[in-house]
Amino acid sequence: MPDGLSTPVRNDWKWQTGTDISRIGCVKFAYVCSKKKGGAAMPCELKEKERTGVINPIFTCQPAGAQYASIGIKDCIGIVHGGQGCVMFVRLWFSQHYKESFELASSSLHEDAAVFGGVHRVEEAVDVLLMRYPDVKIVPIITTCSTEVIGDDVDGVVTKLNEGLLKEKYAGREVHLIPIHTPSFKGSHVTGYDVAVEEIIKHFAKKDKAAKKLNLLTGWQNPGDVRTLKHLLTEMDVEANVIFDIEEFDAPLMPDGNHVAHGSTTMEDLENTGSAIGTIALNRYEVGKAAQYLENEFDIPTVIGPSPIGIRNTDTFLENVKKLTGKSIPASLVKERGIAIDAITDVAHMFLADKRVAIYGHPDLVIGLAEFCLDLEMKPVLLLLGDDNTKYGEDSRIKALQENVDYDMEIVTNADLWDLGDRLQNKGLKLDLILGHSKGRFIAMDNKVPLVRVGFPVFDRAGYHREATVGYEGAMLLAEKMANVWFTDMEYTQNKEWLLNMW
Repeated sequence: MPDGLSTPVRNDWKWQTGTDISRIGCVKFAYVCSKKKGGAAMPCELKEKERTGVINPIFTCQPAGAQYASIGIKDCIGIVHGGQGCVMFVRLWFSQHYKESFELASSSLHEDAAVFGGVHRVEEAVDVLLMRYPDVKIVPIITTCSTEVIGDDVDGVVTKLNEGLLKEKYAGREVHLIPIHTPSFKGSHVTGYDVAVEEIIKHFAKKDKAAKKLNLLTGWQNPGDVRTLKHLLTEMDVEANVIFDIEEFDAPLMPDGNHVAHGSTTMEDLENTGSAIGTIALNRYEVGKAAQYLENEFDIPTVIGPSPIGIRNTDTFLENVKKLTGKSIPASLVKERGIAIDAITDVAHMFLADKRVAIYGHPDLVIGLAEFCLDLEMKPVLLLLGDDNTKYGEDSRIKALQENVDYDMEIVTNADLWDLGDRLQNKGLKLDLILGHSKGRFIAMDNKVPLVRVGFPVFDRAGYHREATVGYEGAMLLAEKMANVWFTDMEYTQNKEWLLNMW
């Protein structure tokens, strides 16, 4: 990086890309310390949850993730092929987080479909949807556990509708039916989002379109994150094709009435993904499949991760943008970085260092937060990844944790929130902070451990979806949020409140 953002090696510390702290003061970005206690690393164990069954899940099912992808597209309404609850509860989930209304449809299966099949309900649902919404052009058809188990031929019914109903009743109208298979008896909503993004990109991506932009596959972000990412790219004078652009999920209340929230990604944007100058996929487990497809099918230079959480991962993101586009990193972002580091310096060493943290949520978010906490001299002691993905052991970031962390850490896959509560109540786990979504609030309250809300869903705090977690802004906000939660806890518990008086 220009303007002094170098990568020096100092004493026994190995600095990651773009991290120059020679002028910073007391904040040590300590994650990659190569000097272990006693010359050997202490264990960082990756293991699967020991129990069968799930108690208080961290994640929900695959169809929810596919539905989230569908609401990120303009002129798109997904049809969920299953029971009404498969849409009703997911819409509630989205609305709890964003405080907005989203449009999703259901084929509304009943008990008879388990015996006789339910593909006729897909045909009826498509017809009714197109009649009621004349502007809809994209209709993902999302399967569920029930329709996958009974073996409904969704691909076949899409072919039938394309050759029949769409030609006969809706001739001259552009409609794209996209089958998306998301059996909810395996994987999670993270898996379903990954599958849906890949299928949608496969359907639309074309080569040799006029627009030559940088593909930015955001993954499951908040509007505040997308706004921040777009800001970083604007400062670098980079034209980006943001998939999916959900900044408008923060829908305005206008004089002519309230409007249903939806993303801004258009069909043309999706087509242009095949003609990009490069692709950056922020989250390996949420958009990695689509990014890999674009690289393999269209020979587009591709970078997958890391999520730009924290200073050094944001540095890496900007370096990747620079590499793919040839654009330089401007002084404005160097200053923005400096402001963030200064703010972090104010709280990290005195108030955050050595704090023991548990983190749960989406895997890319959890890993990124763990890396950031380590950079702040905090100690993530428990990482909970809430699905059965067998690829976690191959993740270079997790391998780096296993090789470099110099204290006991557990990384539990297929985990649930019972794993967190049980360790606190019965196994002597000591924590200073918890990072995760609102579902863990009762565990935090019962065990009197402060919870910093981050991720999805957050429904017991106002406006968090407007705040960034990524970028330099997100690093600053997150560090200050953790410090403020700790300050508040000191006031309530009168624990080390003298620190505040001295400060």
